[in-house]
Amino acid sequence: MVTSVMPTYGRIDIAFERGEGPYLFATDGRRYLDFAAGIATNSLGHAHPHLVAAICEQAGRVMHVSNLYRIPEQERLADRLVATSFADTVFFCNSGAEALEGSTKVARRFHFHNGEPHRTRIICCTHSFHGRTLGMLSATDKEAYREGFGPRVQGFSHVAFGNLNEMRAAIGDDAAAILVEPVQGEGGVNAASDDYLRALRAIADEFGLLLIFDEVQCGLGRSGKLWAHEWAGMAPDILASAKGLGGGFPVGAVLASEKAASGMKPGLHGSTFGGNPLAMAAANAVLDIVLAPGFLDGVDRIARLLRGKLEAVVRRHRSVVEEVRGSGLLMGLKCVVPSGDLQTRLREQHGLLTVGAAENVLRLLPPLTIDESHVDEAVKAIDDACAGLARDAA
Repeated sequence: MVTSVMPTYGRIDIAFERGEGPYLFATDGRRYLDFAAGIATNSLGHAHPHLVAAICEQAGRVMHVSNLYRIPEQERLADRLVATSFADTVFFCNSGAEALEGSTKVARRFHFHNGEPHRTRIICCTHSFHGRTLGMLSATDKEAYREGFGPRVQGFSHVAFGNLNEMRAAIGDDAAAILVEPVQGEGGVNAASDDYLRALRAIADEFGLLLIFDEVQCGLGRSGKLWAHEWAGMAPDILASAKGLGGGFPVGAVLASEKAASGMKPGLHGSTFGGNPLAMAAANAVLDIVLAPGFLDGVDRIARLLRGKLEAVVRRHRSVVEEVRGSGLLMGLKCVVPSGDLQTRLREQHGLLTVGAAENVLRLLPPLTIDESHVDEAVKAIDDACAGLARDAA
């Protein structure tokens, strides 16, 4: 018999009743150090006072009015995102998949607007993950996600992540844009090199394509800069953001240059809930913290500390883990043992929450607000869990 909640998730049998900072407390009273952060979403941890206050204050005034009217909170957030990015304009939605659908529409409309309506194909990469809508399933490089859902949405192709020769060879008369994650999360925590991102910019310019970055998971401070591509000293034409932007409240955004958005006009795209006052209050509160002087420098410092300590764990336990991957506070441990075994031991025996990824990788996605004590606590748990798995295998 089917459950009342549609069984689309293989859920772990834990329920949380409250959170505080980087910790979650289960209904049985057990405390967990949360290095999953709602899959890179609880950017400020749990129950952050500033975020909670902003949401409560806005909820007491007005939560939703629709985009038929001006929304001052939305205008303020758009102004702040424009001021701190390459973008000239922003469209608000509710999720990463929606942001990527919107990004695709902006790119295709650009070429239509410029007299080239045949340019519709989006060139994506292997190991990519861009969401689970029908459109984004075709952009995502995993056939298992598409099985049983009918024909693929046309207009997407894939080349090897990091391979510039394949990228150039894939460009034809119908190519509209390149879509890449600067750091692939779900696909195995694969970080693009700065040279690769700069080369993609050059290729897009050479062939008249738009460059779209999916920073749903790696953006909004997680890399140690506000946007992950900033490390490469370049910029895309369009960027999809979500997850950490709302700190746990559903928010998505399409950031675009004036050129890229030149084909958009009223009636071409929309969202009932996107950009409503409550969501905008949450996102503005997150930006208050993330854009504060020194905050991103602190994220970078903590990320480098965590990475160094994890690399030491790898050196001690090469029969269990073999590599540290990723960038900033989007890290992955490439496992020798099944990554699920390490994830389960960390959760059940050491109270540390993590997230799986492809290629037998275990993701570490802590809140951006962790400090050295939380790094030490997590690393000790990982070290002890690796030692225990090594003993079990001996």
